[in-house]
Amino acid sequence: MRQERFEAENQALWTELADLIEDLQRPKRQRRSTQQAQSQFPQGYRLLCSHYALARSRGFSPSLVEYLHTLVVRGHPILYRRKSEWRWRLLNFVLFGFPQAFRRHRSYFYVALLFFLLPALLMGTGCYLQEDMLYSVMEQGEVANMESAYNPDNDHPGRPENRSSETDFTMFGFYIMNNIGIGFRTFALGILAGVGSLFILIFNGVAIGGVAGHLTRLGYNETFWPFVSGHGAFELTALVICGGAGLLMGRAVLAPGPQGRLVSLKRSALEALQLVMGAALMLLIAAFIEAFWSSSTFDARVKYSVAAVLWLVVFLYLSFMGRTRRGSR
Repeated sequence: MRQERFEAENQALWTELADLIEDLQRPKRQRRSTQQAQSQFPQGYRLLCSHYALARSRGFSPSLVEYLHTLVVRGHPILYRRKSEWRWRLLNFVLFGFPQAFRRHRSYFYVALLFFLLPALLMGTGCYLQEDMLYSVMEQGEVANMESAYNPDNDHPGRPENRSSETDFTMFGFYIMNNIGIGFRTFALGILAGVGSLFILIFNGVAIGGVAGHLTRLGYNETFWPFVSGHGAFELTALVICGGAGLLMGRAVLAPGPQGRLVSLKRSALEALQLVMGAALMLLIAAFIEAFWSSSTFDARVKYSVAAVLWLVVFLYLSFMGRTRRGSR
């Protein structure tokens, strides 16, 4: 390709990138470019770098090579500054955005907690008092796997025999897929006027409470409770938060208000998304704890002490984190 044709085909892109680079070097409040144009800068910059390399390799005029070199040098700090902004945004979300969103919508969390905790307590009490009650909600094979996983003779507490030989890292991946999958389903089914989220919460409450009551009746206290007490702080709380986010979506469907159902649903989705993203991070932490700590062979008293600290951390984080920046979104 000749230099004249090369310049003719790409000059418009270079001019556009030069203007965008100049605009991005200004403070945010003074920028004139659209958000869409700014989001396309990394792709355009990579194309500019390839043009610069091509111009040098083909021996094009020094003025063209110098022009492209100047654009590459000017755009480089902008690109990596924009990449670092994502880390700051994530940190800002963890420290301020998520806990503030949780407190804005804590009423939905309390409703979701009621629909999870009440069935769990009732089913747990019933399974503790009645031997065969768990079989009314779980198949015999599932109950057998639970009993095997928490049998005191099991070298890997919390893991059924068919998974006891797998590594902690493998189980970490399994827990991530399983827990986050349940959390997102709990949230997504809220679009069905909130009924779907309530169903998932009730179902999980019945299953978890039933297993807890059944295994406690069998005397597996030293394996079951030390195992679940640690990661439960993040896992169960995140599940209920996902349920609350689903109820927030359901309310937009049932009672949209004067602005209309579609507008209300969009606004609720933006708020609910913050809750779900925060819950996903909590489920990631829960999966790590479950894979590398819960299945360890530490003394039960040590595990209970760590669990108490984790529950306190979750409570303090959701209750007080981010209060120094009110209204931050």
